[in-house]
Amino acid sequence: MNISRRNALMSTLFGAGYIGLRALATGLPASLLLNPRQALAGDPPTCASKDKAQFIIMSTSSSGDPINANVPGTYVNGVHHTDDPLLTKTALKLSGQSFDAAAPWATLPQAVLDRTTFWHLMTNTPIHPKEPNVLGLMGAIAPAEMFPSLLAKHLAPCLGTVQSQPITLGATSPSEGLTYDGAALPIIPPLALKATLANPMGPLTNLQKLRDQTLNQLNDLYKTGASPAQKRYLDSLATSQSEVRNIKQDLLSALDSITDNSADSQVLAALTLIQMKVTPVIAIHIPFGGDNHHDTGLALEAAQTASGVATIVSLMKQLNALGLQDSVTFMSLNVFGRTLGASSTDGRQHNANHQASITIGKPFRGGVIGGVGPIDGDFGALPIDAKSGKGMAGAGISAVDTLASFGKTTLSAIGVASKDIDYQIATGSVITGALA
Repeated sequence: MNISRRNALMSTLFGAGYIGLRALATGLPASLLLNPRQALAGDPPTCASKDKAQFIIMSTSSSGDPINANVPGTYVNGVHHTDDPLLTKTALKLSGQSFDAAAPWATLPQAVLDRTTFWHLMTNTPIHPKEPNVLGLMGAIAPAEMFPSLLAKHLAPCLGTVQSQPITLGATSPSEGLTYDGAALPIIPPLALKATLANPMGPLTNLQKLRDQTLNQLNDLYKTGASPAQKRYLDSLATSQSEVRNIKQDLLSALDSITDNSADSQVLAALTLIQMKVTPVIAIHIPFGGDNHHDTGLALEAAQTASGVATIVSLMKQLNALGLQDSVTFMSLNVFGRTLGASSTDGRQHNANHQASITIGKPFRGGVIGGVGPIDGDFGALPIDAKSGKGMAGAGISAVDTLASFGKTTLSAIGVASKDIDYQIATGSVITGALA
């Protein structure tokens, strides 16, 4: 990676003057380093609920993967499931309730399953390039914005991240790229992140030096311009040399493990960015079978469902090891799902009526939201009861409003007030049955 490209990427990740790195090195909030006197004197940025705020790792795909074919809630009469041993029907429990699912989902630890929610939604499109529209909840967000960016705007003040813009690590097509206030955001593959941060002259190798440099520069201002209470506050935030050394080694070790741009490497890169508090929302791409029109015996679907769930299992283990299991939520949202009927034996077609999303995190109660029923010669998402989350004909949330309701419920899960949710997402309802 050439120097100019590296500098541009550094500025994208950490802001002017590498404020984000200085915040990591010192323990001081980025807002304080940007304008110390104003930060000490002014009010903090508006945060809906610091206690409920979560970092978000979102897997999204414009391929329309068949993840919707093998999750709890799809094991009903008429839905075709492959006989591949990798996806053997297996019983599992979600918050004490029993469901059938493909075997890989049962490999999630029970503590994780109890905060895993499977959503049966309708995206109302069978077209790959409509991925940006689906990420915009099909026009339900007002003013026009992508759902990941809307989440990030609410979460950044609560989490104290360097930037509110989301970061995309794993886009495999232009339609998977994110926007923020209508502007396209750069895509940063894991190998580019490693080349920027972990090279011998990279910023992480000099983190301790950056800490001392920054604190020395700010010392006079802090000590002469702050009240005793403010001085104690600043001292309580300042990171010690030994703490910085541990941070540096942990981050460098994680980045050294990146050898490609695979889903597992995207997870490692995402966890690194979260530990550095760069952004509240990170988009990745975990393959779950892809655009499998001609998938003989659904072999690719089986293989990638197994490997995709394994990536999620690995993510959960790493979150636990880092002590982040209560601070990070994983979720998925794809452009559409695949057909489910009896003809889906050697491949599946586009399904505008059904897509399965997943949320795994502290704010969510394990279970199944919605369900599937016959429609147009195949299967689609059922209407949903807002209180229980059950899918049933005639329920209050129509199938076409399930996508917007997913967005509203997620905003509620991270602590956004009801009036703000209703203003920002025009249709749908909060599904209280999905919330912990």
